[in-house]
Amino acid sequence: MSDEQPRVLTASVADFRYFAALLRGVNFANRASVLITPDGITVVVEEARVLVGTAFVFKHVFDEFAYNPEADAPSQDSERSHYERQEGEDMTTAFEIPLNTLMDCLNIFGTASAMPGSSSKKKKKKGGDDDDDDAGGGMGGDRRDKGKGRADAAADNSRLDQWFAPAKGTTGMRMSYAGRGHPLTLLVTEEAGGPTAICEITTWDSEPRLDLTFDHDRAAMRIILKSSWLREALSELDPTSEKLTIICNPPPPGNRTVRNAPPCLRLRAVGQFGTTELDYPNDREVIETCECPQTISYTYKFSHISRAMRALQISHKTSLRIEDQGMLSMQFMMLTQKRRGEGQQPAFVQIECLPLED
Repeated sequence: MSDEQPRVLTASVADFRYFAALLRGVNFANRASVLITPDGITVVVEEARVLVGTAFVFKHVFDEFAYNPEADAPSQDSERSHYERQEGEDMTTAFEIPLNTLMDCLNIFGTASAMPGSSSKKKKKKGGDDDDDDAGGGMGGDRRDKGKGRADAAADNSRLDQWFAPAKGTTGMRMSYAGRGHPLTLLVTEEAGGPTAICEITTWDSEPRLDLTFDHDRAAMRIILKSSWLREALSELDPTSEKLTIICNPPPPGNRTVRNAPPCLRLRAVGQFGTTELDYPNDREVIETCECPQTISYTYKFSHISRAMRALQISHKTSLRIEDQGMLSMQFMMLTQKRRGEGQQPAFVQIECLPLED
């Protein structure tokens, strides 16, 4: 790209583990829609026309974020999906990518599967021989990308300092997109003077996807709890379960502790080996907020709910919401790293799922 035509997107970060963790939370379908706005990047995936996962990567996740919308692309208007149009806002830039390939490129040095905030004292092999690929969200394609971009590494290493300077033991990334028809380009490096990988990921025109938007006016239940409580409960359930029923009861008046009162939240899993029920006590230390005017019960496919486990692993709090027709919205809040002069700011992964019909 010439200097007269700036790239649509240029984003860089010295430690991309937070970025990779957010993408890993929705890495249950390969084809992903990427939406770029002045506020950041949104990645949307869909499964079986009943499940939608969305990762909201706000621009504060990056150390550098520059977005220049394409001005001379009028022919794209008729092909853009509803995801690209916002009421009262300009057109966003949208395209689709193979999400598994993006995760493989991020994990080219075997560092993308590390959890944010954890110290990585164990040195990974440069070839990506990481035995934790499955736990890291299916990022097992390091060997295919081994050595990619080595021919250009010497020329690019001299310019890395102006984009990012990864701290010791971290991996930095610079991501750019030149516009429609161009690939999504990643420049990944462990340190300014170390090995560098340049990956180009094919992009496709965006196509319409299932629109599952939670209607707050039709909310029948809203619960906020620590993600650890929900993560441990789902881990206890039989993975071969077929159905999961979410039952919510109104909290006691004034949120008081009432003996023998029905639990605010109950999970019931039904599988080949029987039924398992898990109750959450009416305790503010367990359930931070519970809004449920009347008892509700909706059943979902267990395999769909289990897709949320990756997002649960990296989140701090979870918001469960159900509409009066049973659509479930699970929003997972993750705290990003602190910036100089700033506190921690949240990032979100959201998974929405339709219920099974009676």
